[in-house]
Amino acid sequence: MICCSCLFVSQSCLFPLFAGLRRSPGGEWFVAAVEMSTSRFGANVNKGTSDKMRKLKELLHKRDNRICADCSAPDPKWASANIGVFICLKCSGVHRSLGTHISKVLSVTLDEWTDDEISSMLEVGGNSYANAIYEAFLPGGYHKPHPDSSQEERADFIRSKYELQEFLKPSLRIVSINSRKDVGNASSSYSFKSEAGMVEFIGILKVKVIRGTKLAVRDMLSSDPYVVLTLGQQKAKTRVIKSNLNPFWNEVLTLSVPQRYGPLKLQVYDHDVLSRDDIMGEAEVDLQPMITAATAFGDPELLSDMQIGRWLKSRDNALTKDSAVNVGGGKVKQEVSLRLQNVESGEVELELEWIALNQ
Repeated sequence: MICCSCLFVSQSCLFPLFAGLRRSPGGEWFVAAVEMSTSRFGANVNKGTSDKMRKLKELLHKRDNRICADCSAPDPKWASANIGVFICLKCSGVHRSLGTHISKVLSVTLDEWTDDEISSMLEVGGNSYANAIYEAFLPGGYHKPHPDSSQEERADFIRSKYELQEFLKPSLRIVSINSRKDVGNASSSYSFKSEAGMVEFIGILKVKVIRGTKLAVRDMLSSDPYVVLTLGQQKAKTRVIKSNLNPFWNEVLTLSVPQRYGPLKLQVYDHDVLSRDDIMGEAEVDLQPMITAATAFGDPELLSDMQIGRWLKSRDNALTKDSAVNVGGGKVKQEVSLRLQNVESGEVELELEWIALNQ
């Protein structure tokens, strides 16, 4: 029996709600009161967090969690924090294309987790418990994706499983408010997402937005800046920092890199409450020097610390200085300093990290 205070909830409420599903002594599923924060900012790193992170890694090493929840690939290193499953790198790219309101993807080893995110994973209990819910009504003879499945097969299954809830027990399905809108609009929106989901991804790009300096004034005396990154159809943004022209974000944003990738687009905005946010400049990052160098040198874990490439400053790009591509500690990283374009002033510092799909 499902206890719910409303018949219709937004999609953003749906998956944290399922993360609270529990089985009663009689075998019925019920919803526990679990509230999961969507922000990782301000999380305190303390002993309690360390203990929870240890428990998360212990959960990862349980038998059922040693394979991807969606395609059974061995040794998954990624997770959907609000769904409660461990997934492989290939499936993580599809999960990301669904949006964080459906699946919030984090690396078990590379990302910082909040207490809420760890608690959500622990409360679900891992892949077998989550799949007991999301695959409860998987049709007989239905073939799930396998580790070598095409990106299209993988995307179709993951979308059916989590976004459309096709394999969920009917009484557990919760209709989104958006599903009651015009059918034509919904169909158009889904078609766009399907196209994005079938893109072949070659790797993961982690972008640490470090800071901005001498940003433009867009309010009376200051601005409330935040950064938006765009790669293909994907967008990610930092938090807003109030009244600061030299903000420190120190925030990591993660994007999947498609096979046919273009430049990483960066835009800085001033957040306004009563009007449209104002642009505070933009710039582009050429990813080719980093990805080409990383591909040529192979597995970075087998390399000693060294420089493997360089993106040169020129009149045709926004670099303030040459940007070296380095291997350090088994990771491929690149520090980038950009002068914002189409604005009176402002610079932004980034640190990029490339993780190839076959790592």
